[in-house]
Amino acid sequence: MTDRIRALSLTEENRRWWTLAAMCFALFMLMLDNTVVNVALPSIQNDLGASLAGLEWTINAYTLSLAVLLVVGGRLGDIFGRRKIFLGGVSLFALSSAAIGLAPNDTLLVIGRAIQGVGAAMMMPATLSIVTNAFPPEERGKALGTWAGVSALALAIGPVVGGFLTEQVSWRAIFFLNLPVAAAAIAMTLFAVRESRDETVGRKIDYAGIATLTVGLTSLVLTLIEGNSWGWGSARIIGLIALAIVSLAAFVTIELRVDTPMVDFSFFKSRQFLGASSVGFIVSFGMMAVFFFTALYMQNILGYSALQTGVRFLPMTLVLIVMGPLAGRLTDRIGPKPLLVTGMLIVGASQIWQSFLTSDTGYGFLLPSFILLGVGIGLVMSPMTTAAMNAVDRTKVGVASGVLSMGRMVGSTFGVAVFGAIVAGVGKSKLDESLPGVGQGARDRLAESLGGGGVSDGAAPARVVDATHDAFIAAFGTGMKISGIVAILGAFVAAALISGRRPPAREQVPVPAPELAPEPEPITA
Repeated sequence: MTDRIRALSLTEENRRWWTLAAMCFALFMLMLDNTVVNVALPSIQNDLGASLAGLEWTINAYTLSLAVLLVVGGRLGDIFGRRKIFLGGVSLFALSSAAIGLAPNDTLLVIGRAIQGVGAAMMMPATLSIVTNAFPPEERGKALGTWAGVSALALAIGPVVGGFLTEQVSWRAIFFLNLPVAAAAIAMTLFAVRESRDETVGRKIDYAGIATLTVGLTSLVLTLIEGNSWGWGSARIIGLIALAIVSLAAFVTIELRVDTPMVDFSFFKSRQFLGASSVGFIVSFGMMAVFFFTALYMQNILGYSALQTGVRFLPMTLVLIVMGPLAGRLTDRIGPKPLLVTGMLIVGASQIWQSFLTSDTGYGFLLPSFILLGVGIGLVMSPMTTAAMNAVDRTKVGVASGVLSMGRMVGSTFGVAVFGAIVAGVGKSKLDESLPGVGQGARDRLAESLGGGGVSDGAAPARVVDATHDAFIAAFGTGMKISGIVAILGAFVAAALISGRRPPAREQVPVPAPELAPEPEPITA
């Protein structure tokens, strides 16, 4: 009993593991909200009378603010203290979750989701930088394997949790669930986590850099979100693309001249960081497209409910739970390169497997590809993160983690946008072939329905339902082949850019003591 109490007590020897536990609590809450909301959308629509645009922005407002502000959140942690920014992010996330759970209409719901994304952008880089700072290089793989496993677990079980709470309690419960988790994360952080910051820079904020980066990324992400619905050749999309190019070019110009830039572009001189960031973008590009469009296939073509669909993703989840920590430990022993190359090849094989789905193959055909995908993603996520974090100086891990996380978020958004464009383009061509007797306007409306998996209304003629399903599956197959090829190219990127060396052993390279920042001053406007 005494040994157990001693193991649970905070000591200098186990502080880093308590720190990891605190970060994993918060990360689980954060990543769960990426997928838990999707299955609750019909209930939200019925309860609040939300418009279709309001439902879309329930998802997009969170994605947009999170993706745009990740680098800013990471840099503010480096400047003012990572623990301080993390605690501020958790508090903001919890308060906005409570506000969303009480929202009387869809407008306040969307505003709450945008604020929730701001809190998440403060939290996500901080979780990674705090864990990186707490562990020496030779143990980071193990720690980041756990970190990545928790992230993948939360993403995968989100639909199950969301479906259960929505059906058994209320859609509002999925947001109130964040409150006790946030409270636990705050308590554990105050108990175990030391403050750290980048002592090589002052506390001057690069406002011009923040402004140009925010405008540029907002324009880019909004283009990816709305490109398929607004039309890629529309004036609004062309204007957003032009604004993104001008703003991001201005951001680069500013960053190369200021004393304390938001992004240190010297990161990208490191082949290791560049390779890890590229792999992160590529794996996220394919992963979110698989989750999004495979879920549509199971619900609209196989006829599963939201909860049944979420349960059928669980085999992938179980594999990820095992593979994440295992890959982290292997990274410490053999280095990230062989794991990244193998993992990306397996991800590509899984996606190409799914490209052969038909309306008759069903879940039995999907199951092996889910297991392969779980193995592949598990082999990629923690080695990729470890490779990136070990490539930068310990004082710069905040902004580096923000850059890495931003690349993954933009990769996810880009993947869904590209896959949606493929579904719209290939699907429309297929509908033109299979329904020549239907008017062009009607076929265009049917093509728009493909983004939701095709027509499933029992009132529609059977041949129309079958035609839309066949068109969706044809487009799905094309998209999966392309995504699989991109993943295989990611394996070549990893082979070319990632170092094959494992982290140095503790006795060979002295590990500096954790940075102890002075008690931070209040942040004033």
